[in-house]
Amino acid sequence: MGKFFTRHRKRKLLLRFTPPLAYGLIRLLFMTCRAHYHLPKKRCETPCLVAFWHGEIMMNPFLYKKFMSDLSFSLMISEHFDGELIARTASFFGFDFVRGSSSKGAIKALRESLRLIDSGRGIAITPDGPRGPRHSVADGIVAIAQMKNLPIVVYRYKASRYWEMKSWDRFIIPKPFSRLDFYASEPFHVTGLTREEAKAKIKERLQSYV
Repeated sequence: MGKFFTRHRKRKLLLRFTPPLAYGLIRLLFMTCRAHYHLPKKRCETPCLVAFWHGEIMMNPFLYKKFMSDLSFSLMISEHFDGELIARTASFFGFDFVRGSSSKGAIKALRESLRLIDSGRGIAITPDGPRGPRHSVADGIVAIAQMKNLPIVVYRYKASRYWEMKSWDRFIIPKPFSRLDFYASEPFHVTGLTREEAKAKIKERLQSYV
């Protein structure tokens, strides 16, 4: 029995059954909550970048559906196993993906992102993923924004009641029947800033909704 449930077989089973189950549970959980949207008057009408913290990835698809569903986005997801689980779950929300991160497959992810941007798609990025540190900003989002002179929009959400996982990103799971407050910023640019100045500006915009 031990040989049957090898690591490879366990992962195949998880990848097959976890994403649709997680999608159903997330939708069900959202339906029990009271959603309030705090949206800016101005938004991106051209390809842009969307940034949100890794620990808040669970409910942000609902903000996208409310605010920017008429724009096409690809989600940058790491090539790690947990990234594959996230990618397959998010595919049920209608997203496709760029695979890679600052720690693995960075050059491939950058090239694919630039190609997608040229085709008219935006890119959604968790700047502190896939391994942290929590609420840090990696170089990738700055490189893409400055190379293509793209505006950036930040997403945040807060739950009135939630569970906080003991993971590096302190992953947030809202409790049923809680209030969810979704926030989106107006688009801003980091063109002309140094790399560190740009990272600080992105982090400041993300933290401004705390």
